[in-house]
Amino acid sequence: MALLQISEPGQSLDPHQRRIAVGIDLGTTHSLVAAVRHGIAECLPDAQGRVLLPSAVRYLENGGRQIGFDALANQGADPENTLVSVKRFMGRGLKDLNNAAQLPYQFVDSPMVSLQTRAGIKSPVEVSAEILATLRFRAEDTFNDDVYGAVITVPAYFDDAQRQATKDAAQLAGLNLLRLINEPTAAAIAYGLDNASEGVYAVFDLGGGTFDISVLRLTQGVFEVMATGGDSALGGDDYDQALAAWALSQTVPAGDAAKAVDSSDWTLLRLAARACKEALTTQHSAVLSATLSQGPISVTVTRADFNAATASLTQRTLEAVRKTLRDAKLQRDEVKGVVMVGGSTRMPQIQEAVASFFGQAPLNNLNPDEVVALGAAIQANQLAGNNPNGDLLLLDVIPLSLGIETMGGLVERIVPRNQTIPTAMAQDFTTYKDGQTALALHVVQGERDLVADCRSLARFELRGIPPMAAGAARIRVTFTVDADGLLQVSAKEQGSGVEAQINVKPSYGLSDEDIAHMLQSSFNTAQIDMQARALAEAQLDVDRLVLATQSALQADGDLLHADERTQIDALMQAALASKNGNDPAAIEAATQALAKGTEAFAASRMNRGIQQALAGRHINAVS
Repeated sequence: MALLQISEPGQSLDPHQRRIAVGIDLGTTHSLVAAVRHGIAECLPDAQGRVLLPSAVRYLENGGRQIGFDALANQGADPENTLVSVKRFMGRGLKDLNNAAQLPYQFVDSPMVSLQTRAGIKSPVEVSAEILATLRFRAEDTFNDDVYGAVITVPAYFDDAQRQATKDAAQLAGLNLLRLINEPTAAAIAYGLDNASEGVYAVFDLGGGTFDISVLRLTQGVFEVMATGGDSALGGDDYDQALAAWALSQTVPAGDAAKAVDSSDWTLLRLAARACKEALTTQHSAVLSATLSQGPISVTVTRADFNAATASLTQRTLEAVRKTLRDAKLQRDEVKGVVMVGGSTRMPQIQEAVASFFGQAPLNNLNPDEVVALGAAIQANQLAGNNPNGDLLLLDVIPLSLGIETMGGLVERIVPRNQTIPTAMAQDFTTYKDGQTALALHVVQGERDLVADCRSLARFELRGIPPMAAGAARIRVTFTVDADGLLQVSAKEQGSGVEAQINVKPSYGLSDEDIAHMLQSSFNTAQIDMQARALAEAQLDVDRLVLATQSALQADGDLLHADERTQIDALMQAALASKNGNDPAAIEAATQALAKGTEAFAASRMNRGIQQALAGRHINAVS
């Protein structure tokens, strides 16, 4: 019998014409996946109905791992192998981490800092890929189909190295990356600002580990990001840290606090501080308590205490807002509305500070945890071709200037910060010495004038320049930035046509060999993952069949003889007992035995149902 094909209004009856595209908010503390279903963007829940996935991975013995809530539950007991907030390490070296001593990890100094675990050295890219893969599986389970592609959001202030690391993680997770978009831009899409009245809007995005502020102008359905700023190392985690340090100072004499606790104690303190912080969102006081290696600590914290302990952090967000408004050449009263994004914006001091700064209450009508993923899903749906009539146009910007090193270690900017992307910009340079036949180009990113103060992205050489007097050659250097904010640089000597180019793989990105090695590593653990998935599915099948059998026995158990009932009860007990093992095949065999053992009972129930339905009816009425 053929099933009827049901489609949404205006959509093809061919189900294969609709591609499954998702939006992913890869967050510092929590991550989410969303998709457009029935014409509406919604976050996809896990089997327990939870849409948030803690960005935590715990590495176990024998190649196993826990991801999300299970990992987070064991963070206090196994902090060295439970990796959280790794988004802060993406595209970063050890020298970039200012609180490494207070973290419970064994850091490995490499171009991109890595972490030593019981499963070996893990890079932030590999950990992020575990989280992305989990979200991908969640989407595939929801739709019972493969994911065609994903739009992944990144903080607006992520530089090229951090964006490239995110792109590497998507590849490692087996995702077809449709686009990287900035988190504030995704939030604006989710709020439907493209349908709002024209004007200037600010998006204030304070997440677990990053802070972004973006100013957008909406004109005739076009998003134009006028300026963006923020701090990629400021977020709710820092509020936890500040509150933990304050609480410690209340119980330990000044100067002794740092000596009193080790990195494991700091982990417990930060967990307690986070719980206290969340309680203070709705209460005026809360107790911060933790059991440290030196003994228990318990401090009553008022909202005023918390505000005072974190006032400098809140001020940092406002300083970034002022700078971004200056970049956009705007006054604060020209901003028509302020959109709040990120779970950390729930803190009352943030709400009050933003309202006071802009002179108006911010917009809070969407869940700040979900808004970025929802916007990414809308963009993904359009990029996958599921909404061909969509007229959404995004004009994003690059967060930091791009340029090359010139003589004396100076930076010559070619693409200024807040330049709309995609873009291509060029500048002409010349040789420094007579007869010079090659030119070394050093690509950097940053706002400082000295190369030493900027981030190195790539180096390459242009060779084959005809020998000429110094200053005679004309070399055009072109920077091309794509829609993901990733860079390609080319150099061409105009007279001879000699040319060289490079797809910039930042110093903190991963080489193709690194990606290949990590993919091979993921293949090595794929069997473990498949077995774990098969075991969970087999256990779920047992529960479903036993529950259905119990319901049937309660309704029609009188159809069975005593020995038949005893046999079915024994099969149910055997099926439930099989769940205690770790062999999916054995569980499946027990499930099939129960199904086969209840076939006769099911037939008897069907006969009774038919008899009851036909009772008292004439044969002519039935026919």
